[in-house]
Amino acid sequence: MVSIPIVIKWAGKKYDVEIDINQPAGVFKQKLYELTGVPIDRQKILIKGGMLKDNTDLSTLKFKPKQVIMMMGTAGELPKEPTQKTVFEEDMTEEQLAEAYKVPSGLVNLGNTCYMNATLQCMRAIPELQEQLNTITDPIGTDSQKNLAISLRDLYQKLANSSNAYTPLVFLQTLRNAFPQFAERGANGYLQQDAEECWGQLVTSLKDCTPGRTIEGQTDTSKSFVDQFLKGEFTSEIVCDEDPEDKTVSTESFLKLPVNISSGISTYMLSEIENSLTQQIEKFSDKLNKQTMYTKKSKISRLPSYITINFIRFQWKQAEQIRAKILKRVKFPLDLDMTPYCTPELQEKLKTGKAKIKEMQDKELEKKKREKAIKDNPLIAKDDDVKMEDSNKEQKKQYEIYRDLKIDNSLIEDVGCNVTGQYDLVAVLTHMGRNADSGKFDDDKVTAITSEDIPKLEGGGDWHTAYICLYKAKELKE
Repeated sequence: MVSIPIVIKWAGKKYDVEIDINQPAGVFKQKLYELTGVPIDRQKILIKGGMLKDNTDLSTLKFKPKQVIMMMGTAGELPKEPTQKTVFEEDMTEEQLAEAYKVPSGLVNLGNTCYMNATLQCMRAIPELQEQLNTITDPIGTDSQKNLAISLRDLYQKLANSSNAYTPLVFLQTLRNAFPQFAERGANGYLQQDAEECWGQLVTSLKDCTPGRTIEGQTDTSKSFVDQFLKGEFTSEIVCDEDPEDKTVSTESFLKLPVNISSGISTYMLSEIENSLTQQIEKFSDKLNKQTMYTKKSKISRLPSYITINFIRFQWKQAEQIRAKILKRVKFPLDLDMTPYCTPELQEKLKTGKAKIKEMQDKELEKKKREKAIKDNPLIAKDDDVKMEDSNKEQKKQYEIYRDLKIDNSLIEDVGCNVTGQYDLVAVLTHMGRNADSGKFDDDKVTAITSEDIPKLEGGGDWHTAYICLYKAKELKE
């Protein structure tokens, strides 16, 4: 045993310590923990050349008697015995497993029902929808449209408390009662259906049956959740090509944005959205007393919290009498900025929120750079690098944060709108196969993927191809 007396300086105090250079550094750190109360994982012990690590060979550091060593870190309470016993995975119930792993349960395919299952899984990415469905207290009745919302409420509650694939038989029956086209049969049983059509019909039903919210987050039965959180609005100007003075301005709503697939090798979602905002239409001109061409130019005047993008991947082939799939690659972003497609008035209102999102992103980037710098050079670390969150701090409501940030008041009052114009991709509904009638949508197996996996869904082959993308408004924080 070779011990050297050294001095540890921490929090303005000095401690005389004997260090055994033949022992692992971890043993020395444990001694400092017992002396100062600073947990080992918080200790930053600065030595020549960097920071003392658990596997550092102390005998190579050539400590001198009474050498002063700086330690940083925040002291914490001594570990306490857990108040609850450890529960092992094999002893957990389905509900406990679902809560522990937070992996969504799959839905069992009941025979060509993957189109429905994939749609339901994507809609689960809208937590506010589930919350508002839970405010519906009515049981199943005679209204087929309302029954769909009630059945969806029950289905999501079951999925939230299960770790295994769930059989959505009741919901399927309710869907077929409300929309008989999903009950079409062929020689071999029920026919495959279109997920985009299922999405549209389901959203339409929820529109009239799911209550909205007040600005404080309370249920507002006079409002529609779909109108608040899923519906956008266009403002369009239609001008006669032959008589520019013949023009009209109108507004129209949308629940999804269709993206056509161009003739090139790849289609770019943003370019196609921009192209779709200018259209040539033919209609009768009262002034010219004839059919003539008009140019319709549209801009978005309201952005919803959730925006649905539908890639038009199927076209009718007369010779084969099938809806064939367009396999070309469609490039879509993980982060979506919709402000370039908005009216000048809305762009001005979104400026404050958009700038705040940029500030948040810059801070996050700076934080990551700081963490990397500390990892590469521990000598630049300071005691104030470790900051504890105040768990007792009262959490502000979203509208209060908006007001503190000086968001335009008309956006604050418009519950469910996007106040920044910025979105994150939260769900992708995919199709696998070469035509609409024999393909397969992803359904019963839920797998966690990374952002690096998303480009694989762009298309270009028979593998899973993005068909619907769901984007969610980025959240503003204090």
